[in-house]
Amino acid sequence: MRMFMSLSAVMCGLVLLLSGANYAQDKKDDKKKEVKLDGLVACNKCELSKSTECETIIVVTDEKKKDTIYFFDAASHKKFHDDICAGAKKGTVTGFVKDVEKKKIINVTKVEYK
Repeated sequence: MRMFMSLSAVMCGLVLLLSGANYAQDKKDDKKKEVKLDGLVACNKCELSKSTECETIIVVTDEKKKDTIYFFDAASHKKFHDDICAGAKKGTVTGFVKDVEKKKIINVTKVEYK
């Protein structure tokens, strides 16, 4: 019985240790680097007619002339959409990018129009 209790205590300690390591890895992944994107800041509905509702986006064109669309997150959309709904503007967007459901979402920290 003592051996069983000792073994159970060791197993519990091991589980706690491993879950702590996974938590530390998750926190490490959250600290992604800030990126700067240059492109056309626009409304996906009004300017590009690719949506049924207004969405603030930045369209970035790479060296191979391929367009990548980054969608502003909800808070960033609310903050910056009035600037571009009437007409798209070239600019630089600074923020943190993550992939959500096959979309690139940017949490914007700064927008500069050219």
